Formats: sequence, structure tokens, C-alpha cells
Amino acid sequence: QVQLVESGGGLVQAGGSLSVSCAASGRTFSPRRVGWFRQAPGKERELVARIVWSSGRTHYADSVKGRFTISRDNAKRTVHLQMNSLKTEDTAVYYCAAGILQRTWYIDPGREQAYDSWGQGTQVTVSS
Repeated sequence: QVQLVESGGGLVQAGGSLSVSCAASGRTFSPRRVGWFRQAPGKERELVARIVWSSGRTHYADSVKGRFTISRDNAKRTVHLQMNSLKTEDTAVYYCAAGILQRTWYIDPGREQAYDSWGQGTQVTVSS
């Protein structure tokens, strides 16, 4: 039902910054959680950051902790991922995903199964 659309991807040099956004469409948007995943060529998809919608509590993968920041804007129904000090290994397609349906509420939020709505992805390329 809810549609998620990512934007803001592009090419950036190592050490630089980039922000990607995820906009939700629908009559209302009140998810349990929203996460940012990424998938690099030849690698599995991994969760890099997530936010609990009601509280704003955030969690980060060790690989991005201290460099990435996830935030939400309830009024705009948008989630952002600010990426600083980018490294070449951050190159990937970045996806946002939301856990909305009740069946996902009590699933481990670190698992993909905890998210039922997914965006199409946006490419982030970090050059050396």
C-alpha cells in the first residue's frame, strides 16, 4: 500500500558527503520502523541504519557508526540518511524500507523480514 521512493544518490569523492532521502506516499504514514539497507556488487544486502518511528531511537551498523545519521520528518513523511566521510566501500545501491504491517512489529528489527515496504533504490558511488 505505502510507496517509498529514494532520491539523492550520485557520485562523490572519498571523504566527501552525500544525503539520500526516502519519501512515503499514501493517506498516512505511521510505520513501526524505517531502515536503510545497501547492496554492493557481489555482496549481500545489509542493514546500515534504522529508526524507530514513534521514539526516534536510532541504530547503526558498526561499519557506518559515527559517519552516517538517520533522521525522520513526520510532517514530510520523509526519512533521510546523511553520509559523511564516505569511503569507496560505501559504494552500493541504497534502499529504504518500512515495517508497517502488524505481522512485522515484533520481528527482530535487524532482519529484512521486519520490513514489508521497500523503495526502488538509489545508487551511491564513492570514487577514489
